[in-house]
Amino acid sequence: MFDAVGNPQSILLLGGTSEIGLAICSEYLRRQPLRVVLACRPGDAQVQTSVEALQAAGATSVEVLDFDATDFDSHPAVIDAACASGDIDLAIVAFGLLGDAEELWQNQAKAVQIAQVNFTGAISVGVLLGERFKAQGHGQIVAMSTVAGERVRRSNFVYGSTKAGLDAFYLNLGQALAGLGPKVLVVRPGQVRTRMSAHVKEAPLTVDKQEVAQQIVAAVAAGKDLIWVPPAFQFVMWALRQVPTPIFRKLPI
Repeated sequence: MFDAVGNPQSILLLGGTSEIGLAICSEYLRRQPLRVVLACRPGDAQVQTSVEALQAAGATSVEVLDFDATDFDSHPAVIDAACASGDIDLAIVAFGLLGDAEELWQNQAKAVQIAQVNFTGAISVGVLLGERFKAQGHGQIVAMSTVAGERVRRSNFVYGSTKAGLDAFYLNLGQALAGLGPKVLVVRPGQVRTRMSAHVKEAPLTVDKQEVAQQIVAAVAAGKDLIWVPPAFQFVMWALRQVPTPIFRKLPI
């Protein structure tokens, strides 16, 4: 369980080499040692580097599990294995694909792949985590969404639509679990400086992964269910939601 000062004793990172996910783990490790379970795509070249970084940061143990977001039948066993050594206090859902925006809406196979990873895979593990945490009577889920899913725009509508689905699912999962012990935080960052966005032109309000991690840790401690990173994006997105559709379609975003 989370201790008296708001620190978890164990973390499961689904998307075990996610830079934002690892930054969250590191932010908690700055406070005290804990156990980390990394659920990683088989063959991911970043696994060993991720393990070593967490060990250097003070993790008491780092366990690696194979996790294929689209192998839905394997997901129950992954969650069982993560909990085999004890309860998981914090689960971070941080896997996903970005893809090439213009290719995605014209390539059926790749569109299906990104939908299965970003949406169906996220729902699959979300249901399992909800059931597991409900049985534990405690647990915190952090689901990495994006402002791109809040009002989906033409420039990346396949990716945005998958994240819109994820966002809606986890917000309502939190409501379904209310009063049962587990909690859910949905995080809507703008552009973050990571490997995934390295080839994309930097947008206004772009932040570093450490800033995202710090705000997530603070939000979990405060019991929030939704945050924007940076916070100014809440007001940006509010304004965009007021724009009539014919005008919105003409905006250079």
